Amino acid sequence: MPSTNTFSSYGSVTKTFHWLTALLIFTALPLGWIANDLAHAIYDPSVPTTEDDIARAARLFSLHKTVGVTVFFIALARILWAVIQTKPGLLNADNKPEAFAAETVHWMLYASLVLVPATGWIHHAAAEGFAPILWPFGQNLPFVPKSPELAEVTAGLHWLFIWVLAGSLALHIAGALKHHVIDKDSTLRRMLPGQSDAPEPPTQHHSSVPAVAALAVWVAVLTGGWFIGVFSDHSTATTDTAELTEVQSDWQVQDGNLSITITQLGSPVAGSFSDWTAAIAFENPAEPGLAGTVDVTIGITSLSLGTVTNQAMGADFFNSEQFPTAQFKADIYKTDTGYEARGPLTIRDKSMDVVLPFALDLQDNTATVSGQLELNRMDFDVGTSQPTEESLGFGVVVSVDLTAERQE
Repeated sequence: MPSTNTFSSYGSVTKTFHWLTALLIFTALPLGWIANDLAHAIYDPSVPTTEDDIARAARLFSLHKTVGVTVFFIALARILWAVIQTKPGLLNADNKPEAFAAETVHWMLYASLVLVPATGWIHHAAAEGFAPILWPFGQNLPFVPKSPELAEVTAGLHWLFIWVLAGSLALHIAGALKHHVIDKDSTLRRMLPGQSDAPEPPTQHHSSVPAVAALAVWVAVLTGGWFIGVFSDHSTATTDTAELTEVQSDWQVQDGNLSITITQLGSPVAGSFSDWTAAIAFENPAEPGLAGTVDVTIGITSLSLGTVTNQAMGADFFNSEQFPTAQFKADIYKTDTGYEARGPLTIRDKSMDVVLPFALDLQDNTATVSGQLELNRMDFDVGTSQPTEESLGFGVVVSVDLTAERQE
Protein backbone atom coordinates (compact mmCIF):
# COMPACT_ATOMS: atom_id res chain seq x y z
CA MET A 1 0.00 0.00 0.00
CA PRO A 2 1.55 3.35 -1.01
CA SER A 3 2.21 5.98 1.67
CA THR A 4 0.85 8.87 -0.38
CA ASN A 5 -2.63 9.69 -1.64
CA THR A 6 -3.90 9.39 -5.18
CA PHE A 7 -7.06 10.82 -6.72
CA SER A 8 -8.84 7.52 -6.07
CA SER A 9 -7.32 6.32 -2.77
CA TYR A 10 -5.81 7.33 0.56
CA GLY A 11 -2.22 6.47 1.40
CA SER A 12 -1.02 4.74 4.56
CA VAL A 13 0.09 8.00 6.23
CA THR A 14 -3.32 9.62 5.82
CA LYS A 15 -5.05 6.47 7.09
CA THR A 16 -2.75 6.36 10.13
CA PHE A 17 -3.51 10.01 10.92
CA HIS A 18 -7.25 9.37 10.52
CA TRP A 19 -7.53 6.37 12.83
CA LEU A 20 -5.03 7.68 15.38
CA THR A 21 -7.03 10.92 15.62
CA ALA A 22 -10.25 8.94 16.01
CA LEU A 23 -8.75 6.84 18.81
CA LEU A 24 -7.50 9.93 20.66
CA ILE A 25 -10.78 11.84 20.28
CA PHE A 26 -12.87 8.92 21.52
CA THR A 27 -10.49 8.68 24.49
CA ALA A 28 -10.45 12.38 25.35
CA LEU A 29 -14.21 12.99 25.16
CA PRO A 30 -15.34 10.44 27.80
CA LEU A 31 -12.38 11.30 30.05
CA GLY A 32 -13.40 14.96 30.00
CA TRP A 33 -17.07 14.18 30.48
CA ILE A 34 -16.52 11.98 33.55
CA ALA A 35 -13.91 14.32 35.06
CA ASN A 36 -16.21 17.30 34.59
CA ASP A 37 -19.03 15.54 36.43
CA LEU A 38 -16.67 14.76 39.31
CA ALA A 39 -15.44 18.37 39.35
CA HIS A 40 -18.99 19.75 39.61
CA ALA A 41 -19.48 17.66 42.75
CA ILE A 42 -16.12 18.81 44.15
CA TYR A 43 -16.84 22.50 43.53
CA ASP A 44 -20.31 22.26 45.07
CA PRO A 45 -19.87 23.37 48.70
CA SER A 46 -22.90 21.33 49.76
CA VAL A 47 -21.36 18.04 48.59
CA PRO A 48 -18.84 16.41 51.00
CA THR A 49 -15.52 15.86 49.21
CA THR A 50 -12.72 13.46 50.08
CA GLU A 51 -9.12 13.42 48.97
CA ASP A 52 -9.86 10.35 46.88
CA ASP A 53 -12.58 12.27 45.00
CA ILE A 54 -10.20 15.10 44.16
CA ALA A 55 -7.36 12.76 43.26
CA ARG A 56 -9.64 10.77 40.93
CA ALA A 57 -10.91 13.90 39.20
CA ALA A 58 -7.38 15.26 38.89
CA ARG A 59 -6.09 12.04 37.31
CA LEU A 60 -8.91 12.02 34.78
CA PHE A 61 -8.46 15.71 33.95
CA SER A 62 -4.71 15.22 33.57
CA LEU A 63 -5.25 12.35 31.16
CA HIS A 64 -7.90 14.35 29.29
CA LYS A 65 -5.59 17.35 28.91
CA THR A 66 -2.61 15.23 27.92
CA VAL A 67 -4.60 13.40 25.24
CA GLY A 68 -6.03 16.75 24.10
CA VAL A 69 -2.60 18.30 23.60
CA THR A 70 -1.59 15.19 21.66
CA VAL A 71 -4.66 15.64 19.44
CA PHE A 72 -3.60 19.25 18.79
CA PHE A 73 -0.19 18.26 17.44
CA ILE A 74 -1.53 15.25 15.53
CA ALA A 75 -4.20 17.48 13.94
CA LEU A 76 -1.61 20.05 12.86
CA ALA A 77 0.55 17.31 11.35
CA ARG A 78 -2.49 15.79 9.65
CA ILE A 79 -3.53 19.14 8.14
CA LEU A 80 0.01 19.85 6.94
CA TRP A 81 0.16 16.40 5.33
CA ALA A 82 -3.23 16.96 3.68
CA VAL A 83 -2.05 20.29 2.23
CA ILE A 84 0.90 18.72 0.42
CA GLN A 85 -1.03 15.63 -0.72
CA THR A 86 -3.39 14.89 -3.58
CA LYS A 87 -6.96 15.11 -2.33
CA PRO A 88 -8.91 11.93 -3.19
CA GLY A 89 -12.07 12.75 -5.07
CA LEU A 90 -15.56 12.21 -3.71
CA LEU A 91 -17.19 9.08 -5.07
CA ASN A 92 -20.58 10.82 -4.91
CA ALA A 93 -19.46 14.11 -6.48
CA ASP A 94 -22.36 13.97 -8.91
CA ASN A 95 -24.77 14.25 -5.96
CA LYS A 96 -24.19 17.99 -5.42
CA PRO A 97 -26.13 18.50 -2.14
CA GLU A 98 -24.53 15.44 -0.52
CA ALA A 99 -21.05 16.39 -1.74
CA PHE A 100 -21.55 19.94 -0.43
CA ALA A 101 -22.63 18.61 2.98
CA ALA A 102 -19.68 16.21 3.15
CA GLU A 103 -17.13 18.92 2.40
CA THR A 104 -18.75 21.36 4.85
CA VAL A 105 -18.59 18.76 7.63
CA HIS A 106 -14.94 18.05 6.79
CA TRP A 107 -14.09 21.75 7.17
CA MET A 108 -15.89 21.87 10.52
CA LEU A 109 -14.15 18.69 11.65
CA TYR A 110 -10.65 19.89 10.75
CA ALA A 111 -11.21 23.23 12.49
CA SER A 112 -12.60 21.49 15.58
CA LEU A 113 -9.58 19.21 15.84
CA VAL A 114 -7.41 22.30 16.27
CA LEU A 115 -9.74 24.68 18.13
CA VAL A 116 -10.99 22.28 20.80
CA PRO A 117 -7.55 21.30 22.18
CA ALA A 118 -6.16 24.82 21.59
CA THR A 119 -8.85 26.51 23.71
CA GLY A 120 -8.50 23.81 26.36
CA TRP A 121 -4.74 24.33 26.47
CA ILE A 122 -5.04 28.12 26.71
CA HIS A 123 -7.62 27.74 29.49
CA HIS A 124 -5.21 25.46 31.36
CA ALA A 125 -2.34 27.95 30.98
CA ALA A 126 -4.47 30.94 32.03
CA ALA A 127 -5.90 29.19 35.11
CA GLU A 128 -3.99 28.33 38.27
CA GLY A 129 -3.54 24.92 39.80
CA PHE A 130 -5.39 21.64 39.39
CA ALA A 131 -4.70 18.70 37.05
CA PRO A 132 -1.35 19.20 35.30
CA ILE A 133 -0.61 18.08 31.75
CA LEU A 134 1.46 14.89 32.00
CA TRP A 135 4.65 15.93 30.28
CA PRO A 136 7.99 17.53 31.21
CA PHE A 137 7.64 20.77 29.21
CA GLY A 138 5.91 22.94 31.82
CA GLN A 139 2.31 24.00 32.24
CA ASN A 140 2.37 27.54 30.83
CA LEU A 141 2.17 28.94 27.31
CA PRO A 142 4.13 31.90 25.91
CA PHE A 143 2.10 35.13 25.80
CA VAL A 144 -0.73 33.56 27.86
CA PRO A 145 -0.99 35.34 31.25
CA LYS A 146 -2.54 33.93 34.39
CA SER A 147 -5.95 35.55 34.02
CA PRO A 148 -9.32 34.46 35.46
CA GLU A 149 -11.07 36.42 32.70
CA LEU A 150 -9.10 34.71 29.92
CA ALA A 151 -9.60 31.32 31.59
CA GLU A 152 -13.35 31.98 31.77
CA VAL A 153 -13.62 32.95 28.09
CA THR A 154 -11.54 30.04 26.82
CA ALA A 155 -13.50 27.62 29.02
CA GLY A 156 -16.68 28.81 27.32
CA LEU A 157 -15.12 28.51 23.87
CA HIS A 158 -13.81 25.04 24.68
CA TRP A 159 -17.31 23.92 25.73
CA LEU A 160 -18.91 25.30 22.57
CA PHE A 161 -16.25 23.84 20.30
CA ILE A 162 -16.63 20.41 21.91
CA TRP A 163 -20.28 20.41 20.84
CA VAL A 164 -19.29 21.40 17.30
CA LEU A 165 -16.72 18.60 17.29
CA ALA A 166 -19.27 16.09 18.60
CA GLY A 167 -21.84 17.18 16.02
CA SER A 168 -19.30 17.05 13.20
CA LEU A 169 -18.18 13.58 14.27
CA ALA A 170 -21.77 12.36 14.39
CA LEU A 171 -22.45 13.68 10.87
CA HIS A 172 -19.14 12.29 9.59
CA ILE A 173 -19.84 8.82 10.98
CA ALA A 174 -23.45 8.89 9.77
CA GLY A 175 -22.26 9.80 6.29
CA ALA A 176 -19.66 7.02 6.23
CA LEU A 177 -22.25 4.45 7.35
CA LYS A 178 -24.73 5.70 4.78
CA HIS A 179 -22.14 5.19 2.04
CA HIS A 180 -21.26 1.73 3.33
CA VAL A 181 -24.70 0.35 4.20
CA ILE A 182 -27.10 2.15 1.86
CA ASP A 183 -25.00 3.24 -1.12
CA LYS A 184 -22.67 0.23 -0.80
CA ASP A 185 -19.81 2.19 -2.35
CA SER A 186 -16.10 2.27 -1.42
CA THR A 187 -16.06 5.57 0.52
CA LEU A 188 -15.49 3.87 3.90
CA ARG A 189 -13.50 0.91 2.54
CA ARG A 190 -10.83 3.11 0.99
CA MET A 191 -10.05 4.57 4.45
CA LEU A 192 -9.66 1.11 6.02
CA PRO A 193 -6.17 -0.42 6.41
CA GLY A 194 -4.85 -2.28 3.40
CA GLN A 195 -5.33 -1.91 -0.30
CA SER A 196 -8.83 -0.81 -1.41
CA ASP A 197 -10.60 -1.54 -4.67
CA ALA A 198 -12.07 1.97 -4.91
CA PRO A 199 -13.15 3.01 -8.39
CA GLU A 200 -11.94 6.15 -10.12
CA PRO A 201 -13.98 9.11 -8.78
CA PRO A 202 -15.85 11.27 -11.27
CA THR A 203 -14.28 14.49 -12.47
CA GLN A 204 -14.99 17.24 -9.93
CA HIS A 205 -14.19 20.77 -8.94
CA HIS A 206 -13.68 21.82 -5.29
CA SER A 207 -14.96 25.30 -4.47
CA SER A 208 -14.61 27.51 -1.41
CA VAL A 209 -18.39 27.49 -0.74
CA PRO A 210 -18.28 24.58 1.80
CA ALA A 211 -15.53 26.38 3.73
CA VAL A 212 -17.66 29.54 3.83
CA ALA A 213 -20.64 27.47 4.98
CA ALA A 214 -18.54 25.92 7.77
CA LEU A 215 -17.42 29.41 8.82
CA ALA A 216 -21.06 30.50 8.95
CA VAL A 217 -21.80 27.57 11.26
CA TRP A 218 -18.95 28.63 13.56
CA VAL A 219 -20.26 32.20 13.66
CA ALA A 220 -23.74 30.92 14.48
CA VAL A 221 -22.35 28.74 17.28
CA LEU A 222 -20.40 31.63 18.82
CA THR A 223 -23.40 33.96 18.54
CA GLY A 224 -25.66 31.37 20.13
CA GLY A 225 -23.13 30.83 22.92
CA TRP A 226 -23.07 34.55 23.61
CA PHE A 227 -26.88 34.73 23.75
CA ILE A 228 -27.19 31.83 26.20
CA GLY A 229 -24.55 33.33 28.50
CA VAL A 230 -21.64 30.96 27.91
CA PHE A 231 -19.21 33.87 28.20
CA SER A 232 -20.78 35.40 31.31
CA ASP A 233 -18.69 35.54 34.46
CA HIS A 234 -19.32 32.33 36.45
CA SER A 235 -16.16 32.49 38.55
CA THR A 236 -17.50 34.33 41.58
CA ALA A 237 -18.87 32.53 44.58
CA THR A 238 -22.58 31.91 44.71
CA THR A 239 -22.73 32.91 48.37
CA ASP A 240 -24.40 36.27 49.00
CA THR A 241 -21.83 38.88 49.95
CA ALA A 242 -22.64 41.66 52.42
CA GLU A 243 -20.17 44.53 52.37
CA LEU A 244 -18.37 45.28 55.63
CA THR A 245 -19.13 48.52 57.40
CA GLU A 246 -16.40 51.16 57.25
CA VAL A 247 -14.44 51.60 60.49
CA GLN A 248 -12.95 54.60 62.21
CA SER A 249 -9.18 54.62 61.92
CA ASP A 250 -6.28 56.97 62.62
CA TRP A 251 -4.78 55.74 59.36
CA GLN A 252 -7.15 55.27 56.41
CA VAL A 253 -6.28 52.61 53.86
CA GLN A 254 -6.25 54.22 50.40
CA ASP A 255 -5.22 51.22 48.37
CA GLY A 256 -4.51 47.65 49.35
CA ASN A 257 -4.45 43.99 48.48
CA LEU A 258 -5.03 41.08 50.84
CA SER A 259 -4.24 37.79 49.12
CA ILE A 260 -3.68 34.12 49.84
CA THR A 261 -1.82 31.42 47.93
CA ILE A 262 -2.60 27.74 48.39
CA THR A 263 -0.96 24.70 46.83
CA GLN A 264 -3.28 22.34 44.99
CA LEU A 265 -1.86 19.19 43.41
CA GLY A 266 1.61 20.68 43.61
CA SER A 267 0.71 23.93 41.83
CA PRO A 268 0.13 27.35 43.43
CA VAL A 269 -3.34 28.88 43.27
CA ALA A 270 -3.59 32.56 44.21
CA GLY A 271 -6.67 34.46 45.32
CA SER A 272 -7.60 37.70 47.05
CA PHE A 273 -10.24 39.24 49.30
CA SER A 274 -12.01 42.24 47.83
CA ASP A 275 -13.72 43.31 51.08
CA TRP A 276 -11.77 43.95 54.25
CA THR A 277 -11.35 46.77 56.74
CA ALA A 278 -8.43 47.85 58.92
CA ALA A 279 -8.61 50.11 61.97
CA ILE A 280 -5.01 51.27 62.48
CA ALA A 281 -3.49 53.29 65.31
CA PHE A 282 0.25 53.89 64.85
CA GLU A 283 2.98 56.21 66.07
CA ASN A 284 6.52 55.39 64.98
CA PRO A 285 8.65 55.19 68.15
CA ALA A 286 12.29 56.19 68.21
CA GLU A 287 13.29 52.89 69.81
CA PRO A 288 12.02 49.30 69.38
CA GLY A 289 8.78 48.69 71.26
CA LEU A 290 5.02 48.98 71.04
CA ALA A 291 4.02 51.23 68.13
CA GLY A 292 0.25 50.83 67.83
CA THR A 293 -2.62 48.47 67.12
CA VAL A 294 -4.47 47.09 64.12
CA ASP A 295 -7.88 45.46 63.91
CA VAL A 296 -8.56 43.78 60.55
CA THR A 297 -11.93 42.29 59.59
CA ILE A 298 -12.11 40.20 56.41
CA GLY A 299 -15.25 39.36 54.44
CA ILE A 300 -14.75 35.66 53.66
CA THR A 301 -17.34 35.63 50.88
CA SER A 302 -15.38 38.31 49.02
CA LEU A 303 -12.62 35.77 48.30
CA SER A 304 -11.89 35.03 44.66
CA LEU A 305 -9.85 31.84 44.31
CA GLY A 306 -10.22 30.88 40.67
CA THR A 307 -12.14 27.71 39.89
CA VAL A 308 -12.20 26.61 43.55
CA THR A 309 -13.88 29.75 44.92
CA ASN A 310 -17.19 28.06 45.63
CA GLN A 311 -15.48 25.01 47.08
CA ALA A 312 -13.56 27.26 49.49
CA MET A 313 -16.86 28.59 50.85
CA GLY A 314 -18.06 25.08 51.78
CA ALA A 315 -18.61 23.74 55.27
CA ASP A 316 -15.34 21.79 55.23
CA PHE A 317 -13.29 24.85 54.34
CA PHE A 318 -14.12 28.44 55.36
CA ASN A 319 -17.77 27.59 56.06
CA SER A 320 -18.71 31.13 55.04
CA GLU A 321 -22.40 30.65 55.80
CA GLN A 322 -21.71 30.14 59.50
CA PHE A 323 -18.50 32.19 59.74
CA PRO A 324 -18.79 35.08 57.24
CA THR A 325 -15.78 37.00 58.58
CA ALA A 326 -12.26 36.44 59.84
CA GLN A 327 -10.44 38.79 62.21
CA PHE A 328 -6.87 39.72 63.05
CA LYS A 329 -6.54 41.86 66.19
CA ALA A 330 -2.91 42.68 66.88
CA ASP A 331 -0.40 44.96 68.53
CA ILE A 332 2.16 46.60 66.27
CA TYR A 333 5.78 46.45 67.39
CA LYS A 334 8.89 48.10 66.07
CA THR A 335 11.80 45.64 66.22
CA ASP A 336 15.52 45.94 65.64
CA THR A 337 15.07 44.81 62.04
CA GLY A 338 11.61 46.07 61.06
CA TYR A 339 8.01 45.83 62.20
CA GLU A 340 5.66 43.07 63.34
CA ALA A 341 1.95 42.73 64.01
CA ARG A 342 1.39 40.22 66.84
CA GLY A 343 -1.97 38.92 67.94
CA PRO A 344 -4.79 36.40 67.53
CA LEU A 345 -6.07 35.48 64.07
CA THR A 346 -9.59 34.06 64.10
CA ILE A 347 -10.82 31.93 61.17
CA ARG A 348 -14.03 29.95 61.53
CA ASP A 349 -14.26 29.29 65.30
CA LYS A 350 -10.51 28.87 65.77
CA SER A 351 -8.12 31.52 67.09
CA MET A 352 -4.35 31.35 67.04
CA ASP A 353 -1.63 33.85 67.90
CA VAL A 354 0.39 34.74 64.82
CA VAL A 355 3.16 37.15 63.89
CA LEU A 356 3.02 39.13 60.67
CA PRO A 357 6.43 40.70 59.87
CA PHE A 358 6.14 43.65 57.50
CA ALA A 359 8.19 46.34 55.84
CA LEU A 360 7.14 49.95 56.38
CA ASP A 361 7.96 52.96 54.23
CA LEU A 362 6.83 56.09 56.06
CA GLN A 363 6.78 59.34 54.11
CA ASP A 364 5.22 62.24 56.06
CA ASN A 365 1.58 61.18 56.48
CA THR A 366 1.67 58.28 54.01
CA ALA A 367 2.62 54.74 55.01
CA THR A 368 3.29 51.88 52.59
CA VAL A 369 3.17 48.40 54.12
CA SER A 370 4.16 45.03 52.68
CA GLY A 371 4.11 41.81 54.70
CA GLN A 372 3.68 38.07 54.50
CA LEU A 373 3.19 35.09 56.77
CA GLU A 374 2.46 31.39 56.31
CA LEU A 375 -0.36 29.59 58.08
CA ASN A 376 -1.23 25.93 58.45
CA ARG A 377 -4.82 25.40 57.33
CA MET A 378 -5.21 22.48 59.73
CA ASP A 379 -4.71 24.85 62.69
CA PHE A 380 -8.04 26.44 61.75
CA ASP A 381 -9.87 23.21 60.78
CA VAL A 382 -9.92 24.23 57.11
CA GLY A 383 -10.12 21.24 54.77
CA THR A 384 -10.13 18.56 57.44
CA SER A 385 -11.52 16.07 54.91
CA GLN A 386 -8.11 16.32 53.23
CA PRO A 387 -5.81 15.40 56.12
CA THR A 388 -2.73 14.94 53.91
CA GLU A 389 -1.02 17.16 51.35
CA GLU A 390 -1.69 14.79 48.46
CA SER A 391 -4.21 17.16 46.88
CA LEU A 392 -4.15 20.30 49.07
CA GLY A 393 -1.04 21.57 50.84
CA PHE A 394 -1.12 22.48 54.51
CA GLY A 395 0.67 25.81 53.99
CA VAL A 396 -1.31 28.96 53.12
CA VAL A 397 0.71 32.08 52.35
CA VAL A 398 -1.05 35.32 53.36
CA SER A 399 0.23 38.54 51.78
CA VAL A 400 -0.79 42.10 52.53
CA ASP A 401 0.18 45.24 50.64
CA LEU A 402 -1.41 48.56 51.45
CA THR A 403 -1.00 52.30 51.40
CA ALA A 404 -2.56 54.30 54.23
CA GLU A 405 -2.76 57.99 55.06
CA ARG A 406 -2.85 59.59 58.50
CA GLN A 407 -6.19 61.24 59.17
CA GLU A 408 -6.26 64.82 60.43
